[in-house]
Order: sequence, then structure tokens, then C-alpha cells
Amino acid sequence: MKAHDGMYIGGAWRPAAGTDTVEVVNPADEQVIAHVPAGTAEDVDAAVRAARAAFPGWAATPPAERAARIGALRDVLAARKDEIAETVTAELGSPLPMSQMVHAGVPVLVAGSYAELAATYAFEERHGNSTVFLEPVGVVGAITPWNYPLHQIVAKVAPALAAGCTVVLKPAEDTPLTAQLFAEATEEAGLPAGVFNLVTGLGPVAGQALAEHADVDLVSFTGSTAVGRQIGATAGGAIKRVALELGGKSANVILPSADLAKAVNVGIANVMSNSGQTCSAWTRMLVDAERYEEAVALAAAAVAKYVPGERVGPLVNAKQQARVRGYIEKGIEEGARVVAGGPEAPLATGYYVSPTVFADVTPEMAIAQEEIFGPVVSILKYEDEADALRIANGTVYGLAGAVWAAEDAEAVAFARRMDTGQVDINGGRFNPLAPFGGYKQSGVGRELGEHGLAEYLQTKSLQF
Repeated sequence: MKAHDGMYIGGAWRPAAGTDTVEVVNPADEQVIAHVPAGTAEDVDAAVRAARAAFPGWAATPPAERAARIGALRDVLAARKDEIAETVTAELGSPLPMSQMVHAGVPVLVAGSYAELAATYAFEERHGNSTVFLEPVGVVGAITPWNYPLHQIVAKVAPALAAGCTVVLKPAEDTPLTAQLFAEATEEAGLPAGVFNLVTGLGPVAGQALAEHADVDLVSFTGSTAVGRQIGATAGGAIKRVALELGGKSANVILPSADLAKAVNVGIANVMSNSGQTCSAWTRMLVDAERYEEAVALAAAAVAKYVPGERVGPLVNAKQQARVRGYIEKGIEEGARVVAGGPEAPLATGYYVSPTVFADVTPEMAIAQEEIFGPVVSILKYEDEADALRIANGTVYGLAGAVWAAEDAEAVAFARRMDTGQVDINGGRFNPLAPFGGYKQSGVGRELGEHGLAEYLQTKSLQF
């Protein structure tokens, strides 16, 4: 697609307030493919004012009509899925099959789920002599990451629209072209002017201006825990609502009764998906001592199938590539054993990192505690179930995880004791209606399904 040279504000593409631009680079070949405007506080203010002006009308729109607009948006995204996939591949580097199935496909499912929810959700309840109304929070500032550029947008914008909120979106500077496609889709779907607005640019400028704006009622942010902490502090100072989906260091717990080969192979696939750039990736594989070396051998064989440039794409930029390679070097320094991959770049061009598996990892190592955000798996040994639980819960994060056992009931019993927001049992499938979000420093609030919609609602009770 051809990049827009303006901002989408109040239902139209408008010139940016400043002249600075941001380069969009294809991480697979390191070539500049586009430039987009670097938004300023002035651009953000214009977008927020447009959203504020549109809010009363959109909030008063009957839920069935809001549902129809979201349904139309779903249809536009479905119709343009090939263009979306190609755009994601160009600016994120994701292999095209991954872009088609996940990056373009999942947002259609999520948008469809909110079209249905908007039409059926109980925005009014009766409790004794009180009527409780669930009303839209107001203007939402949505700040989204680059790793799932369309999914993260839809996971915020669709429930906000369903609730009756209006939105200003600041997407990640690495993947703004997908956000521009989404803005086009909202226009094609017939959203009223000002209900959705887009400002591209850098986080410390446009993102900060959006988080700080006095007329933004809720900030929904997905990204690093460090930036989430800053946004939370800013919002707290203004007594402003926040929803924060942050980092993760998820445990893939393989209990002694589990099918080891299946658990290891699915676990490796989970981390290699999207080049490891997934906050919920199961980057810590926990295996009992008796079967540990067998699991290590299985993991090394499994990761060999993930060839950089074919099944595994590059990381998003040079900074991220250097960061992940630095963690691999750190793991070696700490005494972990490399059984696949390593710090050397696998290709001469592109921001690729070798898919890497570490064995002999201990819980206190940096590679077992800190989010790497690349195709790196650490395999840890546990002595018994209590030890496995201690290791699984032994980080500051609590976003996701997995448990494998011969019987679902055994895995569920273990998962109920994990300090984490979402756990897949024996390879449970993705569910767009299941709430997603974390415990501890993995965030505040939930996305997807009814719980995701509730983030954008506030409660009023009338007694009579």
C-alpha cells in the first residue's frame, strides 16, 4: 500500500502539524519502504478534540447500530485480508503464511466477536430497587505495539466502540502502515467522523502526549512493563483509568505423566511463532529431572525445523536483534548450555536471530527471569511438583502459560495454582472470547470477550 502523508482525524486525512517523518523499514532486507508523519502534541490534541466531539453521538447510538458498524468493519477487514497480510509481512517481516493466518485472520474473529457482543451485552441491569447502567468511559487513548500490529489494534478499538467510546490510536512506529489500513477500513465501514482517529509517530512524543492529555478518559496500552509503569504513573496522577497488557515470561510445565514429545514440539512451535516476539510465549520449558535430557534432545530436533528466512522471520529492527543476541550471550556467560542456535546472525541481511535452545538453565539466570522477546527457549529441570510450581511462579510476570499431563484434571489442578492470567491445558486452542491479561507486573485489566468490553465501561446505579 502507499503510505498516507497525514493523520486520520475527524473522518478525514489531514496534514500533520509538523514536517518530521518516521522511516518504515522492512526488517527482512533492511530497506526503507515508506515514511509516515511523526505526530506532535498538536496532532494528538486535534485527534482528542475530534474524539470528544464525536463521543456524545456515538455513546447515544443504540447498541444494535454500534454492532452493525463493527460488523461492517469486520467484513472490510476480511475482504482486505490479502492486502493486510502483505503489509504486515513488509513492515514486520512475518512470513506470509503467518501473516495470512494470524495477523490478518485473528483480527477478523475478534472484530466479529465484538459485533455479536455489542448486540447482546446487558448494558442495563436490575438489582433490587436499583437499576444499574453500564456506560462508556469516554475518550480512549489506545497505544499499540508492533508485534501483532492489527490484532492489538482491533483488541482495543472493537470493544471500545462496542461500549460506546471514541478512540484515538497511536500505533507503534515500526508498523504504522497496518494502522493506516485499519483507518481506511473504519471509513469504509461507515463509522461516524471522529469516532476513530489515528496519529502516527514516536512513543516519547505522540504516545506521551496521548497518555497525558487531560481529555482522554482511559489509556489502553500494550507493550513493555517499563513503559507501562510510566503510563500507569501518569494516569494515576490524573486519576485516569488504565488498561495495561505488559511483559511475560510464561512457563510451559510438562508434568511427568504428559506426552513429552507432543508437549515439547508444541512448546517449541509456540515460541518460534512470530519469531518469538509474543508477550505470552512459553519461553520457559519445565521438565522433570528423569526425562530432562530426553526433552532437551527433542527440543533441539524440533527447533532445527525452524529455518530463518523461511519458517522464522526477522526481528522487527536492529535494536531488537542486538538485544536478543545480547541475551543469548548472557545465557552463555551464566553457564547455560546451548543445544541449538547461538548468538551468531544466521543470515547476512535482515534482522534475523538464530532460533536458540538453552539447557542447564537455573531459575535465577537472566534468561529465565527477563523477557527476551525473541526465538529463545530455556529448559529448566524440576524435582517434584512443588518445585515445578515454585519455578513457574518465580518471576515478576504472570501473563500466560501451559500445563501438560495425561489427564486434563491433573493439568487443571496444577494450573489453578499458577500465578498467571491465562493457561493452556494440553494444547488448548485460542479462544477470542477468553479474557487475556496478566497477574503481577504483566499488567492491569483484560482484553477480549466480555471482560475486554467491561474495561471500557463505567457503572451508574439509580435507586427508586
